[in-house]
Amino acid sequence: MALKFDNLTDLFAHGFDTVIDVRSPAEFAEDHLPGAINLPVLDNQERAQVGTIYKQQSPFLARKLGAALVFRNAAHHVETALRGFDGGWRPLVYCWRGGQRSGSFVWMLREIGWRAEVVEGGYRTYRRLVNAALYDVPLAHRLIALDGYTGTAKTELLHRLRSEGVQVLDLEGLAGHRGSLLGRMARPQPGQKAFESALARALNGLDPSRPVVIEAESSKIGERILPPSLWAALRHAPRLTLSAPLAARTAYLVRAYDDILSDGERMMDLLGVLRAFRGNAVVDGWFDLIRAGDKHGLTRALMVQHYDPAYDKSRKAASAPVLAELTLDTLDYAGLERAAAQIAGIVQAQAFSSAI
Repeated sequence: MALKFDNLTDLFAHGFDTVIDVRSPAEFAEDHLPGAINLPVLDNQERAQVGTIYKQQSPFLARKLGAALVFRNAAHHVETALRGFDGGWRPLVYCWRGGQRSGSFVWMLREIGWRAEVVEGGYRTYRRLVNAALYDVPLAHRLIALDGYTGTAKTELLHRLRSEGVQVLDLEGLAGHRGSLLGRMARPQPGQKAFESALARALNGLDPSRPVVIEAESSKIGERILPPSLWAALRHAPRLTLSAPLAARTAYLVRAYDDILSDGERMMDLLGVLRAFRGNAVVDGWFDLIRAGDKHGLTRALMVQHYDPAYDKSRKAASAPVLAELTLDTLDYAGLERAAAQIAGIVQAQAFSSAI
């Protein structure tokens, strides 16, 4: 009998020692259950080969070849990846739909003596649960959004708030992107499904009865799209609006974005697309600063001529209430520590007022 899971909370709290995804490496790379390991019983080429035989020749021949490949690969995993597990080990196994791949693998594990189980419906069950949580029902969490001009250290403040005991949701961390035109990181962003898996797992670990602080974002972070339930909640979340002197923001951004600011060719490639919005003269001025190696001058110009006007425009269209406006005189260690403590106090007051 396969195990049936009706919600993400139960699935994430499965209680097994290891979750094994026996799908092909390509399927696993696109998305998988958080924490799962990949022990494919058919690799990418083998899966394609079996599928071709199934469609073009015979389902019987496909199953015959598939069985030989599955047990051959399963035996290899037992001899290698699983060789160190003792008799008390309990694995939870899934494939695409809880069918032959996971069933065959679990049969072998059980014959050895391990208490293995299969996820009913496989990955498709998990994906339906993720879709339901992020697309079909309103978000259960109460969000408070950190808002403010570019360079007010919102992401760093989120990390400091976590150490203050505040619940936070770091969307940029989950999406692998710093959320702006220049926000691409060295590692590629996860795919949309993988992003949603990470998001669903993070939300599931947060207490809906307590506020969750999140950075105010647009509907996309890099190439990743915020699911409807989260985007709706974020658009209406009350704001904590941050401000800081232009000089402090410039110094902070030069430190935080030194990697991209040091890559002149990449900077020009990225900023060149803004000619249609800011004009040739403005963009040519940025390029001159890049060629001169003037990181501070370029950063200041980008804020004054691009980021700040864009933020002002977006704020005029926003309708979310403002809980408080905080001015950060400095964005060094001490200044951010003070700001985090102040924000934590506001959030705790919100939690208390909602509880009475």
